Amino acid sequence: QEPLVESGGGLVQPGGSLRLSCAASGGALDYGAAAWFRQAPGKERTGVSCISSSDGSTYYADSVKGRFTISRDNAKRLVYLQIDNLQPEDPAVYYCASDPMYYCSEDGLSAADFRSWGQGTQVTVSS
Repeated sequence: QEPLVESGGGLVQPGGSLRLSCAASGGALDYGAAAWFRQAPGKERTGVSCISSSDGSTYYADSVKGRFTISRDNAKRLVYLQIDNLQPEDPAVYYCASDPMYYCSEDGLSAADFRSWGQGTQVTVSS
């Protein structure tokens, strides 16, 4: 069973909104931090946002600041990514990741720092 399962992706008009969800089957979201990464075809996987379990500290990549909002419900073991004002650079497969030892800061995100991953959910912009 996957430790993390994403949902909420779909087809959205430019400028539109959607909310991605990440659910943990076990305790993968209980400690450390959870993050969202995205990967477009032919491009590297890049970090989008992060939220710490202990104090809710967050990080956002410059490209999504003011448009994306990360949040979490610790009791339900859920992490959300609200995407607003979808831009042409946003379509990608979005992955949820977590690590019990990570703490979000302004230093950016590296996929190598996260041990648990979901299978991804596709976000597409309609023409």
